[in-house]
Parts: sequence; C-alpha cells; structure tokens
Amino acid sequence: MLLRDLIEGLDTVNIKGSVDINIDDINYDSRKLKKNSLFICIKGFSLNGHEFIHNAIQKGSTAFLVEEDIYIQGYTFIRVEDTRKAMAKISSNFYDNPTKKLNLIGVTGTNGKTTITHLIKEVLEYNNKKTGLIGTIKNVIGDEEIVSSRTTPESVELQGYFREMLDKNINDCAIEVSSHSLELKRVDDCEFKFGIFTNLTEDHLDFHTDLDEYRRAKEKLFHKTTLGNIINLDDDGGKKIYESIKNLKTPIMTYAIEEEADIMAKDIKIYSSGIEYKLITPKYQMNIKTPIPGRFSVYNSLAVIALCYLMDIPKETIAESLENTNGVSGRFESVETDRGFSVIIDYAHTPDALENVLKTAKEFVKGNIITVFGCGGDRDKTKRPLMGKISQDNSNYTVITSDNPRTEIPEDIVKDILKGIDKLDYKVILDRKEAIQHAIDKAEDGDVVIIAGKGHEDYQILGKEKIHFDDKEVVKEILGKE
Repeated sequence: MLLRDLIEGLDTVNIKGSVDINIDDINYDSRKLKKNSLFICIKGFSLNGHEFIHNAIQKGSTAFLVEEDIYIQGYTFIRVEDTRKAMAKISSNFYDNPTKKLNLIGVTGTNGKTTITHLIKEVLEYNNKKTGLIGTIKNVIGDEEIVSSRTTPESVELQGYFREMLDKNINDCAIEVSSHSLELKRVDDCEFKFGIFTNLTEDHLDFHTDLDEYRRAKEKLFHKTTLGNIINLDDDGGKKIYESIKNLKTPIMTYAIEEEADIMAKDIKIYSSGIEYKLITPKYQMNIKTPIPGRFSVYNSLAVIALCYLMDIPKETIAESLENTNGVSGRFESVETDRGFSVIIDYAHTPDALENVLKTAKEFVKGNIITVFGCGGDRDKTKRPLMGKISQDNSNYTVITSDNPRTEIPEDIVKDILKGIDKLDYKVILDRKEAIQHAIDKAEDGDVVIIAGKGHEDYQILGKEKIHFDDKEVVKEILGKE
C-alpha cells in the first residue's frame, strides 16, 4: 500500500520525506518490524517508541509516525499530535476498514463482559451465523484460538483480526471493550453496530482518577454505535449513561430486573444448577432457563436477549441456546469432586463481582462458605479493604492469599485487605497453593469453597516474572491426592 493512501484522513502536523513509497507492514513494536514497514512511535507508560527509531531502521523500516520533531535523511517522518489516535486510523486503512463490513458488537462494563460475549457467540452460531470473539480469555477467528494478552488488543492487532474474520467469511464479532481501550484509543476508527453496558463498580481506579471518569470512559463506546445501544437500567452507572446518550440517533434498548425497562425478568428462580425466569419483551413473553446460577446470570442473559431482539433472532433460538450453554471457563466454574462439598472457581476480582459470587453461593449452600481470595499488586488499592469486608460479611471463613502481587510486597497487600476485616474468622496464607489446600482441608459436607480472583488465568505474576499457576489444576491435584 502506498504511504499516501495509508495516511488518508490523518490530521498531520507535518510530513518530511516522500509519501509515494510502498508500505508492506505497520507496527508499534520495533522487535516485530519487517522490511518496508511503517514504525509507529508510541509514548507508553514505561517506554518511549521514539527511542527505538534506529533499531527500526536496522529492521528495514522506511517510514515513521512520530509525535516529536525528528527527521533522518532518506526516510519519511509523519508527525501528528497523538500517535495512538493516528495508529487507529492507519490500522483501519491498512486493513481496508474492516469494521464497515462487520457486525461488530461491543460489550463494556466492570463485570459480565466475558460471559456476555461468549453467550452472544453461542446464540449467533446457534442461529447459523459465523461469529468471531475478542476478549479477556481468548480471541477466536474461525477455528483459530489466540490466547489474549489483554482484554482489548492494540488497534494494529485488532484491525488485523477483523480483516482475518472477513477473509474467513465471519460477518459477526462480539468484543469486550475495556475502559483502557477506549481511553487509549485502541478502538478508535472501529464502527460498532451495537454496544452493551453491563454495570459499573469500583475497579481500575489506579488508571482512572475516580468512578465518574471511569464511567465517562465506558460511555465513549455508545457514541461509536450505529444500530443500537443496550443499557442496564438497574445500575446507577447505566442510568447516567442512558441520560447522557438518550438523544443520540442510535436507538436504545434497556434491560432490568427492578426498574421498568424494555427487556425484563420476572418470577426469578435461582438454583444451584442454574436460573429460570419469565422474560418480558415489547413483543412477546416466554420462559428462560440457563445452567449458570446467580442473579448476575439473569442480567447477563438479559443483555444477550436484548441484542438478539434488536437483531431479530427468533425467540426459540434464543431460549434453546441459553438453555444449552456450556458457560465460560473460570466464571462460576464448578470443579467436580466426590467429596461432600463443592469447589467453585471464579474470576471475581472487584468488590461487586466478589459480592455477587458469594451471594449466589448463599442461595444454595447447605453448610459454610469458605472463601479464598487476594488482590492484585500495582493496581487499585481502594478496593482491597472493601473486598475484605465483603468476604467477611458473606463467608463463614476467609483465607486471604496472594493473587498477582507483581512488584508490591504481598504482606502490604494483605494489610490493606485486613483494614476491612474486624472479626477473627480468617487466616492469612500468602502461598496460594497452600491457601487452597487449607480451604479444602477445612471443608465439610454441604460446604462451598469459593476460589476467587484468577478464574481462567493460568499464571501468577510475582515481581516481574510470570509463573504457571492454575487454580483449577491445583484443586484437582489436591483432590486427587486425598
């Protein structure tokens, strides 16, 4: 592609060098560059891409997208105010603007994104629609599964995935849209057909200054949609977003349990094996069943149903798909045991998510709830005491352990958690494997052991090192030895 065509629509400060040169590749990582490539210089949180220009030249780069006033004879330098924003436009151009042809469905909110995107994929495929997936656990393009390194990829990878989907005749894609991706412009120049808002609870306040800024970041998604916005009206953040976007041209569909909404659940029954409720829509009513327990599962299914309603998916298809879903790895996932107690693994790593998981367990537990959890290091510290109190108030016994301490001292993380605990029904065991072993040893008939925080993750980050650690593997190993 000619560089001239690649930068079409870009707001530039100045251009030095020829734009009539061929560009075969684009990248922001100097280690992955190829010959005749455009190197995009990003100023990150710890590294400045401008410092790697000479490395990029050695790799074969011939053109550079920069924010700083830099020029080297014989190469082309395109200067812009914001290389992240420009990268999104260039990435879309390079891959021939794939989202203009894709039915792109974005899901944002603190909790529920992964489950909802997986359910969307299942329902659409049940309706014979080939569907791609971009999310926290994995990215799925046809038969190919790519392990995710972040919830929403950078724009270069993202647009590349979308192009692959179209090349494989995939016309629908469900994508988790994180607040980081919206703030860091990863999804700029993506044309979303539908947007879904799940909820807003305390999280990522190490990145956002407060909850209002966090909500405003999420809200950006709903200004990028063309066919429909779907909002949870039972959530305070959802109400505020609804008020902010209600005058946009894009139609809004609301869902709720408590508030009056377009899509509602009534007569809800929650069992250890799943949920059942009466669905009410503007055109029809029917019974819904799904084998994922918990009130949060009602909300997740309502969000999916609202989307399907807007897409004119037959109601029978919706009901059958939800009833036959396999659920999502690490989301309220039960580990089989021949003992008299249950073990459930969940990704809950925010106060609201932990409370939802524990309250769900309360609805069917016959004995005690034993909770194992920790909090991540180098992340929002304000949620730590909140999670300590939630575990204390909703568990009979808590085992506080390490999650991903990263570069923080694990003992310091625990001290923050303990600020929310004023009873003595807990134990601190920093080694996560030993903590899980202790919880299982303590469990008796009728008890439920909840292991929260990591879910699908198969690693721990200690310092700057990532080591293999899988909660489910550990549980199976412990149970197999006993």
